[in-house]
Amino acid sequence: MQSPTIMMPDFKGNPVVFLKEVRAELVKVIWPGRAEVIKLTIVVIMISLVFGLYIGGLDLLFTKLTDVLIKR
Repeated sequence: MQSPTIMMPDFKGNPVVFLKEVRAELVKVIWPGRAEVIKLTIVVIMISLVFGLYIGGLDLLFTKLTDVLIKR
């Protein structure tokens, strides 16, 4: 089985050529629509809030537990 070849940019060449190649690649990108960006942003914010509350709850729990153990 032959391993796939990976194209690496040629940083030794002309910077103008490199920037033209970058632009050509960016044209090929399928950019998400406004609705998809908004939906995924809301998903990221909600997941961040859930994990933040979870970690904050664990922190509060362990802080109280530590206080109880130290006062004895």
